[in-house]
This record gives sequence, C-alpha cells and structure tokens, in this order.
Amino acid sequence: MLLHKPYGVLSQFTPEPGSRWGCLADLVPVPGVYAAGRLDADSEGLLLLTSNGRLQHRLTDPRWGHWRRYWVQVEGIPSDLALKALRQGIHLKDGFSLPARVQQLPPRQRDAIAPRQPAIRERRNIPTTWLELELQEGRNRQVRRMTAAIGFPTLRLIRRAIDLMDGAAPLDLEGLKPGCWRPMWPEELQRLKKLSR
Repeated sequence: MLLHKPYGVLSQFTPEPGSRWGCLADLVPVPGVYAAGRLDADSEGLLLLTSNGRLQHRLTDPRWGHWRRYWVQVEGIPSDLALKALRQGIHLKDGFSLPARVQQLPPRQRDAIAPRQPAIRERRNIPTTWLELELQEGRNRQVRRMTAAIGFPTLRLIRRAIDLMDGAAPLDLEGLKPGCWRPMWPEELQRLKKLSR
C-alpha cells in the first residue's frame, strides 16, 4: 500500500516510549505490513508499506539504485554553483554522496503544495526556494545534510515518488492527502511482484 506520511509521525508501527511523535499504527489499521524505507518524523511524503520482506530489502538496498524524488523547501535562494555541487555529489561526514538530480520546482507544482500543519518556521527577511531533488541512496537525514552542506538549510521535506526502475511511471503521491493511504492498483502489484523475484 502507499501512504502519505504526514509531519510528526515515525516510520514505524510501534510508538517510541516518551516520544512526542505518533507512529504508523495511528494511520494504518492493517497488521503485518512494514515500511520499505523510512522518513524522519519531521519529513513528509510517500512511504511504501509491504508484507514482502524481499521487496522491502530490494527497495531499500542502495545497490539497486532506485531514484527517490523529493520536494525540498530550503532557506535562501541557491545559486547555480550550489546546485551544481549537489549534482556532483557532496562530501558528508559519512563520505561522498552519489550525484543528485536537482532543479528548482516549477511554480505550478510549488503552488499546489498544501501548507504543513504545524506551519514551518519562516524568517520575514529570508526568502525560501522549493527544489526537486532526486537521490539513488537514502542515508540518515541525507537530503537535510546535503542542503545544509551547500549553505541552504532544509525547512520542509516531502518525498514525492519512488522510481521502480522498470521503465514505467514512478509510484507517487498523486491523489493522496497527508495521513491517507491506498492499496496498490493491480498494475502496481504486478510491477512489485517482478521486483521481489
């Protein structure tokens, strides 16, 4: 199934003792499924939930190189040079990142993004920019670390899509509001079955 994970929810089905964050069990009353990958509690967007351990491994193993598309709101206006650095790979504490695909998000897509609840912190005198950033790896807080490394901290992060690398359209958030989920369509299930072989 596909879930649009909202802000403030952990990518797991059991709550953390003493945590202020919710968990997936608050949103998805389906036993026996797990998240294929994760998003931090302060990140939003697409999570694929499955009961197929092999598929879960395949989608999260960086050797398979599945592109993940993020819409990222950063503080400031990144220069072409800063975006070029993301495209070449960024030196992080745990080594160089793989090159990213990055561009400014077109206005019609940016304008369609619903406000986050609670709203992000914005400074009156500092503009923000929405980027579309695609990665083939998923290190801990990687997008946030990459944008911080070029001097533009991430304010909001939404995973929009996961490319299954099978030539068909990526799985995406289209039509899913925050906190909502849907079962897989038959053609999506067929694609996932091929991946898990």
